[in-house]
Amino acid sequence: MFKNCKPKFYYLHFFQYLLLSILLTNFLPSLANAEKLRWKMPVAFSTNLPGLGSPAAWVANQLNISSSGSIKVKVYEPRKLVPPFEILQAVSDGKVGAGYTWIGYDQGKVPALPLFAAVPFGLKPPAFTGWYYFGGGHEMLQEVYAKKGFKVHAQLCGIIGPETAGWYKKPITSLKDYKGMKIRFAGLGGKVLEKLGASVTMIPGGELFQALEKGTIDATEFSMPAIDQVLGFDQLVKYNLFPGWHQTFTAQYMLINKTQWDKADKAQKALVESTCTAAVLRGLSEGEYLNGAVLSKLTKQGINVGKIPMSILKQLKKVTDEVLADEAAKDVDFKRVMESQKKFQKSYLIWDENAYLPIEVMK
Repeated sequence: MFKNCKPKFYYLHFFQYLLLSILLTNFLPSLANAEKLRWKMPVAFSTNLPGLGSPAAWVANQLNISSSGSIKVKVYEPRKLVPPFEILQAVSDGKVGAGYTWIGYDQGKVPALPLFAAVPFGLKPPAFTGWYYFGGGHEMLQEVYAKKGFKVHAQLCGIIGPETAGWYKKPITSLKDYKGMKIRFAGLGGKVLEKLGASVTMIPGGELFQALEKGTIDATEFSMPAIDQVLGFDQLVKYNLFPGWHQTFTAQYMLINKTQWDKADKAQKALVESTCTAAVLRGLSEGEYLNGAVLSKLTKQGINVGKIPMSILKQLKKVTDEVLADEAAKDVDFKRVMESQKKFQKSYLIWDENAYLPIEVMK
């Protein structure tokens, strides 16, 4: 292979070849020789939902291709294999190898989980990922699951920007408007509205249109405009309110059965981790690309896109602080994670308010 090399380059090429051989032989685990992993992966969201469900299909496809067959993941759409709210238990029990979900659904089993999924008046998406990757969030999440007896490895595998504050039959002009309202609201935000007297229910995304149409619920939130439009809420109610105070970010995770994760070698684990990290960026990017155009289209179609008054937002923040304090008093892990996030948020706000151009300048 070196016969065409000039003499002065011969040794250089030889040592480059030798170094590459050593790296391939001794330091890079061979996926070809690894134990083959075959995972069924039920998902909580339809894969046609941009940024929320689409990363699951992308991750499965990337792992199937980039692992050269060492890892094969088969996606099952919602309710085709495991109901959306039962994914955690199915993965932990080993009924499926993996699952893709919003882990806030499991707050009844693991109280601290909503802090990793969506926090009212919480961190913006880039700030959350900063805390998660570099502030100890990933490690805390594994500990939280283990302490509650769940045998899973959790990998952040998607994130989108803030949701809307919901779809309503009329604007919110006072906190009293929530009293007696039948509304679908998720996570900690749901607990805030319960405290305000709302009748809060949790319904999977695929069942929301029918519930809203039949009057089972008066109002609903689910996700960002690009997704809500796919679900057709704009066909039934005409007030879409902002900002999404209850979910400043929405994070999705790939849950992997702990036994399956322990069977994976270093190369396979690294591939899952890097693929999911890429999915976080792709999911956020897809939503940011689509939402402006969708919101503009909804406005032209007669949807009343409005903002909750600042006075009401401040009241919601006060009630949120009370709810978070109550949850922290009941669960030590919730308290630990919340305090870690708040500490980081305090330092992040200094950067946030100084670094980014105000929206008024951009118009």
